[in-house]
Amino acid sequence: MAEENLENAENIENDEEFVRPSKKTGFYYSFLTIVLLFCLIQIGFGAILNISKTIAYRTKISTLTKIKDSAEAHNQDLKQDIKLFSATSSLEGIARNNLKMAGEDEVLILINQPQSNSTNTNKKKSKKWKFLNTLNKHSN
Repeated sequence: MAEENLENAENIENDEEFVRPSKKTGFYYSFLTIVLLFCLIQIGFGAILNISKTIAYRTKISTLTKIKDSAEAHNQDLKQDIKLFSATSSLEGIARNNLKMAGEDEVLILINQPQSNSTNTNKKKSKKWKFLNTLNKHSN
């Protein structure tokens, strides 16, 4: 038995020499480990960038849909206004009141209101201030 144990121990030592990786395979394993770590880092950064882009695009989409909805509502209001103004009586009222137009066989007389004297008083005040400023400059 002792002899068998010695032979087994020698066989195990011989097997360990064959199993032990050489320096080349150790280098290849470390190189592959570095490459895999680099790939994992790239995948992580890519995932982070994609997530941030999707968040940004979703916010842009939501703001654009809000703008679109408000534009559609505004268009509906304008269409309603067009329907209301298409009646001849409303068009005639706008033409008479806002555009100062007259119908056939009508005479339109416009009376202009005289301008207030506020512009004249402002000119007088500005002349007084100029005069006072020139006096102050000469006295100093």
